[in-house]
Amino acid sequence: MTAPEQIAGVELRTFGCFVEPAGCSHLIGADMDRLKLSLRCALLVAPFILSTGSALGRDDGRFKDSPLKPWFDSLRSHLGPCCSDADGVAVADPDWDSLNGHYRVRLDGEWVDVPDEAVITEPNRAGRTMVWPVKTVFGVSIRCFMPGSMI
Repeated sequence: MTAPEQIAGVELRTFGCFVEPAGCSHLIGADMDRLKLSLRCALLVAPFILSTGSALGRDDGRFKDSPLKPWFDSLRSHLGPCCSDADGVAVADPDWDSLNGHYRVRLDGEWVDVPDEAVITEPNRAGRTMVWPVKTVFGVSIRCFMPGSMI
């Protein structure tokens, strides 16, 4: 330890390559502990806050007069009701395919495998391929998928 020196009215002590304010190092430790605790709490809560906002479907009334609205509202896969917490989107033919009886779709430039439980097997009254993605902080999952004609 070298002799203490003063900078801007604060006495500093040097221990090898470490410098600390003299007489108040316990305050720095307490502040760091509070900072670490706050950061841990934020990291624990953030996934819940971020996942709920983007996973909730929205019925803004655009399709209230559509003759297909009751049919869309009744659609279910083995993973649950399609429109309950995801908005369905039409998928262009180049953005989905089938191989060995399994489907995949391209969403936001990434291919996502469709779980077999998400495939709707009833006739497609809309005619086009539809997917109901659920986006969370953990990635994209598929709630429902309804293949189209691929012609």
